Amino acid sequence: MAHKRIVKKAIRGNAEAFESLIKEQREKLYKTAFLYVRNQEDALDVVQEAVTKAFVSINQLKKTELFNAWLMKILIHTAYDVLNKKRKVVLTEDFSSYQDQKSLKIEEKIDLLSAITTLDHRYRTAVILFYFHDQSIKSISEIMDKPEGTVKTYLHRAKKELRKLLGGVSNDEKRYV
Repeated sequence: MAHKRIVKKAIRGNAEAFESLIKEQREKLYKTAFLYVRNQEDALDVVQEAVTKAFVSINQLKKTELFNAWLMKILIHTAYDVLNKKRKVVLTEDFSSYQDQKSLKIEEKIDLLSAITTLDHRYRTAVILFYFHDQSIKSISEIMDKPEGTVKTYLHRAKKELRKLLGGVSNDEKRYV
């Protein structure tokens, strides 16, 4: 309930309320941006640009309970804009920002991340939100503006493609794919 009140304040133009909402989401925003653009500088640029876009257009938000999904949607679109401008996807060796994947060897992490970057953007978005951010199917459908059944199809097809790209899946990888 307090979250809704803060969102309403932000919609009415309260910059401090907006800032507190962003602080609450900053880690998730950065991790998501990093998963798309693959380097710290671009990820920070994506977050900054997305937050600016959100601040400018927050008065267009109709349902306060959808603030987080709305913000994530802006971030994802901004990340795609940056990628389209740069026309590059770069892998790095910094895997510290991902969920607890200690059981995966570094080579498996590189293979998995490399395979994820080759997926169709819709599949990639669904995989990142579902497996890296533990978002529900319903939440993903709101972020992507797609029916829940479509999101399930994206996840199913993404897993199928990843299995093909990775040449089968080990027990460790099954937890993430």
